[in-house]
Amino acid sequence: MHGNRLRIALVLLASLAGGAAFAEDGVTDSAIVFGQVAALTGPAQDLGRGMRQGILAAFAEANRSGGISGRTLELKSRDDGYEPEKTVEATKASLGEDKVFALIGAVGTPTSKAGQPIAAEAKVPFIGPFTGAEFLRNPYNRYVVNVRASYFQETEAWIDRLTKDLGISRIAILYQDDAFGLAGLDGVQRAMDKRNMQLVASGTFRRNTVAVKTALLEIMKAKPQAVVTVAPYKPVAEFVKLAHDQQLNALFVAISFVSSDSLAKELGREGAGVIVSQVVPSPWDTALPVVAAYQRALVAADPSAKPGFVSLEGYLVGRLAVEALKRIEGAPTREALLDAIGEAPFDMGGITLTYGPARNQGSDRVFFTILQADGTFQPVTRLLKMAGH
Repeated sequence: MHGNRLRIALVLLASLAGGAAFAEDGVTDSAIVFGQVAALTGPAQDLGRGMRQGILAAFAEANRSGGISGRTLELKSRDDGYEPEKTVEATKASLGEDKVFALIGAVGTPTSKAGQPIAAEAKVPFIGPFTGAEFLRNPYNRYVVNVRASYFQETEAWIDRLTKDLGISRIAILYQDDAFGLAGLDGVQRAMDKRNMQLVASGTFRRNTVAVKTALLEIMKAKPQAVVTVAPYKPVAEFVKLAHDQQLNALFVAISFVSSDSLAKELGREGAGVIVSQVVPSPWDTALPVVAAYQRALVAADPSAKPGFVSLEGYLVGRLAVEALKRIEGAPTREALLDAIGEAPFDMGGITLTYGPARNQGSDRVFFTILQADGTFQPVTRLLKMAGH
């Protein structure tokens, strides 16, 4: 009798010991589950959907090769509509109900500001948010893993190119009146202060609206040579169209968060000449091995999908998670994932992501593109004077 009890006890202990390897939320013997909280509906939905599309392409690519030691990668997405209050609910549900291994591919500054602290408190990695906000970079936070360059780096590049390449001195700004817009405004002001310059005008609008007319009228009074914009695609498109109607003769510059492909659709031929800074290379430049791999993965996951800047960023974020997981020996844990990310660079084939003990941002690169009348984007290394400017 005692022998039977002992055998049962040993079996139970053995099963518990075996199960301990998979004690981390989101990890089983057959899958690793990631969670995404992002805008899948509303005015910013193209951003959330683009990030999801790219991450899924990277995960499917890995799964076709056997996944991570036989475990398939899964993504469970929840919609926050680009509203911070919904982000809080969705993040708690992702961690509490979905029990995900890590959060990946969040979209937006105000939404990340709402969701990231919840993840940090639970010691859950917050990987590849689609925002360049400084609070995710400084002070350093081990549980935040950024892929893209910061908004400070993008806005510094704007002012550098506008002043050096075009000799522009009269610069105005349109920004969304929230944490995102203020992060961009702060970056622009820093870049201007560095050059002993001041903005000639500023205009704001409310998140998830296109109410930009008042801002335009305020900006027009200052007769700017260039208007830099920190906003999603719909309000930027509305602003540019209204500015053309009012015959404002200025260059328009948009930040990477704008969603270039969506902006091009919204503007049509009126988009010709709009400058957009990017934090990933051209999604059509297949001379770069990482872009060629992205295009193959995108079509394999969704034959109807078309390349774009947002889904390329999502793919890079997904690839980072995949490559880091491959470096872990044994069952993945959150801490092991973060250790793997910090230990050595990730050469993606034309883009290298480098992390370290006090560095949680992989890339510092900023690229420039100019929107053409046919809706395509021309990559440029310098800004050239255009007729009428």
